[in-house]
Formats: sequence, C-alpha cells, structure tokens
Amino acid sequence: MHEDTIHENRLINETSPYLLQHAHNPVDWHPWGDEAFARAQREDRPIFLSIGYSTCHWCHVMERESFESREVAEMLNRAFVCVKVDREERPDVDRLYMDFCQALTGSGGWPLTIVMTPGKKPFFAATYIPRVSGHGRVGLLELVPRIETIWRSDRRQVEESADEISATLLRFAGSDTHTRGDASGPDPEQAVQTLHEEYDSLHGGFGMAVKFPTAHVLVFLIRYWRRTGDTRARRMAADTLRAMRRGGIWDHAGGGFHRYSTDREWRLPHFEKMLYDQAALAGAYLEASRAFGDASFAETAREIFAYVLRDLASPAGPFCAAEDADSEGIEGRFYLWTHDEVAGVLGPERARLFARAFGVFPEGNYRDEATAVATGDNILVLEKNAEELAAGTALDPRALARDLAEMLAALRDARSRRERPLLDDKLLTDWNGMMIGAMARGARVLGDASLAAAARKAADFFLASRRTADGGLVHLGEGSRAIRGMADDYAFFIRGLVELYETTFVARYLGEALKLARYFIARFLDEEGTAFYSTEKEGSVDLLFRRRDVMDAAVPSANSAAIEGLFRLARLTGLAGLEETAARIAGSYQAGLARHPSACTGMLAARELARASSCEIVITGDPGAPVTRAFIDAAGEVYLPHAAVLLQGPSGGEHDLAGIVEGIGNFTPPAHGAIAYVCAHFTCRNPVTDPGELSALLRELSGGADGS
Repeated sequence: MHEDTIHENRLINETSPYLLQHAHNPVDWHPWGDEAFARAQREDRPIFLSIGYSTCHWCHVMERESFESREVAEMLNRAFVCVKVDREERPDVDRLYMDFCQALTGSGGWPLTIVMTPGKKPFFAATYIPRVSGHGRVGLLELVPRIETIWRSDRRQVEESADEISATLLRFAGSDTHTRGDASGPDPEQAVQTLHEEYDSLHGGFGMAVKFPTAHVLVFLIRYWRRTGDTRARRMAADTLRAMRRGGIWDHAGGGFHRYSTDREWRLPHFEKMLYDQAALAGAYLEASRAFGDASFAETAREIFAYVLRDLASPAGPFCAAEDADSEGIEGRFYLWTHDEVAGVLGPERARLFARAFGVFPEGNYRDEATAVATGDNILVLEKNAEELAAGTALDPRALARDLAEMLAALRDARSRRERPLLDDKLLTDWNGMMIGAMARGARVLGDASLAAAARKAADFFLASRRTADGGLVHLGEGSRAIRGMADDYAFFIRGLVELYETTFVARYLGEALKLARYFIARFLDEEGTAFYSTEKEGSVDLLFRRRDVMDAAVPSANSAAIEGLFRLARLTGLAGLEETAARIAGSYQAGLARHPSACTGMLAARELARASSCEIVITGDPGAPVTRAFIDAAGEVYLPHAAVLLQGPSGGEHDLAGIVEGIGNFTPPAHGAIAYVCAHFTCRNPVTDPGELSALLRELSGGADGS
C-alpha cells in the first residue's frame, strides 16, 4: 500500500486469492452478496463493481494506481457501495456484466468496471480506468464526482436508462443466436471462409494484434479439413500452431503458454499462465499430431503437461487455476533475461549459440507494452531451430537439438531461484475438467501412463469431495463456502470423464458422466429443450437474470462443450435421448452460426463429430491381457475423432459396463484372447479376432490415412 496505515476491509475473510489481494485496500470493498446490496438500498447509493482475477496484470496496475490511493478510496467510499468479484470464482456474474460492457463500449476485458443501481442494473461500464485523466482516458478522480452528481441530480434518467439496458440484455441474453432449426444447420464452409479472410498468412493466427491462442478455432479447422480435404483449413491450423510454439507466447524454458500476444508475431505476451489455456492448447496440439502425423505437435503437448504437473498440480491431485503475470512488481520479470544473465548461466561460447537460436541481444529485444520503452531484457523467441542452425554446416541437427534442450533446462533451473509469480491455487471444477480430458487424451496419444494416473487422481478428488448433497457439482470451495456448479462445470467435467473413460476404460467414469449429464439436463436445460442456462434456477437468485451462453470466448461456450460431450456420451452408452438433446441444441443456433460463424467454432467443432456417421468399437477381453492391450492400441492408431471405443471386461470387474451401456450384455468377453466388434455407417462388420485386422479395418473407414 502507498500509505503506512494497515487497513482491513470486508474481503479479509474471503478465500479467493484475488479478493485477498484487495483486503488491505483503503477502499471499503464488499464481496458480492446480500450485505452489499442491502446497504446500497438502505443508503441509496449506486454500486461500484470491480471484476478481475489474481493473475491479471492490468488489475494489479489499477490497484496500485487507484485502489491503494487514499484519495481515490475516499471518493469511492463516499459515492458508492464498492463490490469486488473474482471472475473465476463467479463467472456467472462476470459474464452478465461483460455482456453489458461489450454492448455499451464495443470491447471488454479485465479489470471490468461497472456502476449499477442498488437493484444490480448497470448504467456505466469500462475496463481499466487510470487514477488521473490522460492519453484519451478519463481518470477515476474526474469520473467519480461526475457519476455522483448525475446520480443525485438526474436520478430518473439514470434509472430509466438502467431499466432499458437491463431489459435489452434480458431479451438478448443467449437469444441473439437462438432459433429453432434442424441439427444440420448452416454449412461450416462459411466459417472457414470468414476465418480465411481474417487469417494472418505471414505469422499465423487471426487478425493483427492482439492475438489470442483460441484452441477451439484450430480444432474446428483440423476436423473440417479431415472431413473435406480443404487445404486452407489445414494450413491455417498447422501454421498457427507452429507460429505460436516458436513465439514468445510460449515459455521456451519452462513450457506452457502465456495468456495472449500483444503483437502480430506472437512475440510479446501478457505473461499470466491460465490452466484453461494449457488444457485447450494441449488438446489442439494432440488433435493436430493425430490428424497431420506431426510429432512436433505431440512434443508440444507433452511439454505443456510437464509444466502443468510440475508447477500447477496441487498435492491433492487437482490443478491450480493460474500463475500471475507479475513478480517483483514487474510484468514478465520471471521470464525475461538480459544478455549477461544468459551468458552467466551458459558460459560465453554456449550463450552465443543460444543467442542465435533464441534472438537474445545485448541491447535486448523486449519493450514494455504500456510505454513501448526498451528495457534491455530479452524474451525467448525461437528464431532458428536446430535444423535451421545446422543448415550449410557440418553440425548434427540432432546433437544441436539436445544441446539447446540442455541450455533451456539450465535457464529453467537458474530462474527457479528467482521470486516466482503468484500461484492462484483455486481448484475450479470446469478448468480441471478441461485438463482431466486433455491429460487423459494425452495418455492415449503420447503413450504416457503417468498422464492417465494424474487425470484419475484429479477426477477422483472432484467426484469424492466437490459434490452437492443432491449429487451435483460444486464450482469452487466446500462446505458452507461452496459455490454451486454452473453450466461450464458440468459441460467440461462430463467431457473430461468421457475422455478419461476412453483412456482407462474404468466403467465408473462413464457411469459418473452419465449421472452428471442427467442432472445437467434436468437442472439447466431451458424450457424449450434447446439450450443450457449458465446457472441452475436455485443458483441464480443473486443475479439479474439467467443467461444462455453460445458464443465462444477464450474457451468454447458451455453449450458447445455440452453438445460434444453429450454426442460422445450418447454414442458410448447407446442412449439416443442424449444425442437428441445435443442435436436440438445444435440445431437451435442456426441463425447465430449463420451471422457469427467464426465466433461459434466450438459448436462447429462439436458438430463436425455429429456430422460423421457413427463408428462404435467394442473390445471384449481381459483388460490385463497383452492381446486386449494390442486391440486397444490398434483402435487408437487411426485418427477417427468421431469413433466411440468401449471395453467390456469380465462381469463384476471395474471394466464391466453392465447397467451403463445399452445392449452391452450382447458382448461377452471370450474365455481366451479378445474380440473387437466394429459398427460403422449403420452397418456392423464381422467380429475381429486379430489386432492387425482391426487396424486395417479402421484405416479403411478413415479413408486410408493415418494423419498423413
């Protein structure tokens, strides 16, 4: 704090790392809740709502400039009832008011600043606001008195405006894209064309700057290419994945992706690392490795998982939410290097080679984003890989690659002695569901059993200790502080359990996914059965209204993730009702997909699976027998993203699907060996008794290719 006096506000008893960061501000912060709203009503004051998250750089800047300032705090405390929200703790609150900000200003982001009536109806929105006016931005010291005056002198107009805005938001909450229709929907060619027009052919990605690593866009393009052979889609996906891996948005020394790039070339990131980005991007790189047969994509996924297990895994098994952008009060300090620091770690000769590979210069290559001033630091960017360094020389590229890997490991070890960025240790069900699914799939694609074990440990934690009394999910916390699960929690956790089943073939995970899907449908599906609300009715009492999310953001919308999860669950269990629900939801968004195709790529990626004819593979046999394992390996050799693979083990064992999968009693494990049953294109083939025969059959069904 700027002032010496130690102050505590109402956030001191919260558990959120973000709220606790603000617990000693002189601003009289309230957490979101009845106490704040009752006080606003009683004292007839508007609410100043500030939403952010613990690893957000500009949230830290606004705190240092304004919320730690006694002058600003006195103004805020006089004019408003001040409320702080952690967007990761209450994504439902965040999304509702982010919709307002985007509608009012044309953009959004964090910190999110809202001023609203005591009845929670917004009438002002902004993102970062400086302390004093300048550079085209009005400062809080000027803004607060203005709003205070308007609230006192022109109340009727303010309230009428807030009523009108709220009515408009309610009318269009999830309905701007929502119409009745069939499940086929519009041709995704329109989305590919739109993305092609936005594509940066020089540096990959879409648009110029800022660039976000939107994994669901790339997954859609990969699946679309696989179905249609459209080389534009393949090129956009593959080149973007390669460009991100070479850029500064990738942490070359430690693995994992930073939040987004502030420039066109993926060089200069905002440095926070989010669990959801690691999960989504690992999934995209795994998808690309299978579809394109490129081992470098698989290696990137492997390095993401190594980072997550090393730096984000909690002792109990789940994964922590994020790492901060700042350390020592400086954004990116943990990740930046001077030329002399690199030489001090590697020695002069090795440092020269490293500098050629990673663009390290004595004068530095990094500029502060806010000031554009060169700092003398370097961010690691892969300018030349081992093959490019070795070109035209007698150097062995494989030996060079090993040397560069050793140098990066040495830098990682050296920086481990620096002050680390803050770890946000929240255990969020939705983001963990994403990582459980990604790690489970990684175990299959990479052949790494340790990833399956990590995914199981995390899943078991949530299944055992993050449940409501009626069998639902908790979004965050436990006991009296538990926040009930939201649509994202169910959609992503169900999808994660489906992936975990198809990796471990432990029937319990499929059974739990089915139970949660039924709960999700019963509590969240709207009255027409065509979309999931973001919250349960019981969990929405402190919100202005319930929303339905379909537009993708950093991750696919809950409805997009639900469509994919329900389609896959239906094809595994044989329960047609689940597929019918998914199809109704998919068909209901025809208008939105037609108007905003590139903003709905998560749904389009899910629909690519639904478009494909069903392909079910049932393997029967002793799960511990080598021949059964050979069948399982054969089923995973070919890129068939729409295939459903089941293993029916001995009766009563953990691989027994009785009571979960329709008709599984027709598939009895043989006394010796194993058998595979394949049904595709609505036709069942003869039973297969040889793993090689299964592999050949699946290659035939895939069009004869295996990622080539």
